[in-house]
Amino acid sequence: MTLSPRPARDSAAIRTAMCLSARSLLASLLSVTCLLSLGVDLPAAASRTNPASKTKKLKSDPALKGLPVTELSADEAVLHALNRLAYGPRPGDVERVKQMGLAKWIDQQLNPNAIDDKALQARLENYPTLALSTTQLMTDYPQPKQAEKKVVPAPMPTAQQTRADAAAAIVAKDSQNSASKPVYVAQEFPSKSTPSAESAVPPATAAMADPATAPLPAAKSNPNAPSPMKDDPAVAAGSENIATRGGGGKRDVLGGGDPNAVPKAIADDSKKPQRVVEELAMAKVTRAIYSERQLQQVLDDFWFNHFNVFAGKGEDRYYLTSYERDVIQPHTLGKFRDLVSATAQSPAMLFYLDNFLSADPRAAARAAAQRAARQQARYGGFPPRYPANPQAQNKKKQERGLNENYGRELMELHTLGVDGGYTQKDVTEVARCFTGWSIEKPRENPAFKFDEKLHDPDPKLVLGKKIHAGGMKDGEQVIDLLTRHPSTAKFISTELARRFVSDTPPRALVERMSQTFLSADGDIRAVMHTMIYSPEFWSRETYRAKIKTPYELVVSAVRALGTDVDTPMPLVQWVNRIGEPLYQCQPPTGYSDKADAWVNTGALLNRLNFSLTLAGNKIRGSRTDVTSLLGMDAGSEPKIALTRAVEVFLGGGVAPTTVETLEKQLDSPQIIQAKLDDPAKQTDLGVVTGLVLGAPEFQRR
Repeated sequence: MTLSPRPARDSAAIRTAMCLSARSLLASLLSVTCLLSLGVDLPAAASRTNPASKTKKLKSDPALKGLPVTELSADEAVLHALNRLAYGPRPGDVERVKQMGLAKWIDQQLNPNAIDDKALQARLENYPTLALSTTQLMTDYPQPKQAEKKVVPAPMPTAQQTRADAAAAIVAKDSQNSASKPVYVAQEFPSKSTPSAESAVPPATAAMADPATAPLPAAKSNPNAPSPMKDDPAVAAGSENIATRGGGGKRDVLGGGDPNAVPKAIADDSKKPQRVVEELAMAKVTRAIYSERQLQQVLDDFWFNHFNVFAGKGEDRYYLTSYERDVIQPHTLGKFRDLVSATAQSPAMLFYLDNFLSADPRAAARAAAQRAARQQARYGGFPPRYPANPQAQNKKKQERGLNENYGRELMELHTLGVDGGYTQKDVTEVARCFTGWSIEKPRENPAFKFDEKLHDPDPKLVLGKKIHAGGMKDGEQVIDLLTRHPSTAKFISTELARRFVSDTPPRALVERMSQTFLSADGDIRAVMHTMIYSPEFWSRETYRAKIKTPYELVVSAVRALGTDVDTPMPLVQWVNRIGEPLYQCQPPTGYSDKADAWVNTGALLNRLNFSLTLAGNKIRGSRTDVTSLLGMDAGSEPKIALTRAVEVFLGGGVAPTTVETLEKQLDSPQIIQAKLDDPAKQTDLGVVTGLVLGAPEFQRR
């Protein structure tokens, strides 16, 4: 993001405002954020020594043995790895990794199943929905109207009662024949305009709780209609999401305006359906903070965005738990082909992109002809005496047709990429291959189902290759073709390099990763190994070259402070406020990995507000002890506190402009907890720490 130069009078106004204690801190925050938004070359500014002069020393450092690190010090290399392959260091992590050796730590992260993570599992036991099947979730956390049906079943009337009711109705009609309209004493369901107490939903989660307000499949009204998720290319590119990135506008997903407010579905341990997604979000934050399998968590987030599913679309609120648990997480470091196949058969993806409604347009007529043939054979070759009306019987089935949503996104977003060399004709042919890939009882017992009757049996031509394996094998053949295609190798390698290296990854690195992808048959672990053990990954230009997403910022700040989190929901709501509500990205693109999606004034102010709130121990359910990190004596002198905070949270590497901006605020009454004429003064370590966490260097990873 580039800001245009401001007139001199604006600068004078800012200097005048900084003279006031209440506005001085805010001006400081704005100054710090401007450094980030102007794109300051932080790696060069933070470098205190000539990288070339320490090359010889770095090669002999035992902590870096086996790694192609030549431009970063041991501390910088470890910090870099913890910020890219994990969600940032916890207190003591840098020293611990240096002692065990950085290469050994990396190899452990590439093999997460060998890492003991029992402590995390104990924390996840607080979220019972994580272990439930989709059917159990639908049963235990039903929609309000469904719950009302189950809780208050209408008794079956006896014959005598039925006759009595009929007689009473006649009497009532005679006595009320002057009424202008009937008066209904009771209704089975509450109206939408005046919900009952049973069906009332907190405003914070109304869109998720009420299917009437959630986006519905376009195919429900027209099976051939395009998906509503990608109407605008800008939206599809991840530049917008449900909550505005600046924190303004809609803030009613997974929490309201106050992050410390307790959602009703959590506070009263209710069985409301929104609790399913709320527990999913809390578990995601908990895993990112406490899991020892950090790379596993980072890749879980990466692949979920790559194969994004929107929680606000109908039944997907129930499908997501199994989708992340059984589809994404087991395949994060496996074969890419297996991951694509698992997502293609997932009820969550089938429902999200409407493929469960996709059918060969000729399927209904074909079925009618088969029934007619059977009937004719039954009557000895003669037509039945009362022939059925196929048009009337199959009217509902004839409404179903070919839906191209999944075929398009499979090629554009999941495999080949938008420049992968496919045409609109290929999209249609792929959609034909996946006809019949559906869901068994979507609202009762959702599971993958291949319906042969709805499948297009004719040959197809995809990327110049004939597809005619027959039945479900047509789709599997397409998956084999796409996941082994050179364009897919390049696209997936580029996406991984963009997430872990830089917004514009080096072409040579992408090429080597692509070759590994093809030679290793899409082995994600092998591709990651090629990337991590490349010199480009450890270059000075790569160091702190990525902007943290709101989710990454919140988690990394909690880890940096060693915060003890009992209730992660306020943290989830802060992620929402900063602009990345979890599981709420509507376009199939998922949330963006690029800086331009997250760098704007409103969002950066919310980032700084979060840092100050967290460091100041003002987030419910999170306890932070800044004094233990900075030392008891740090509170006696603001400069000591600032120096310690920079060393602890930024590794000592900070741009001179950042230090200058922070030092200007050290005399503020909000930092020195005393009135101007008070002889005894104590530094507010929470404010100092919050300012440092709001610095551009911490916003980068």
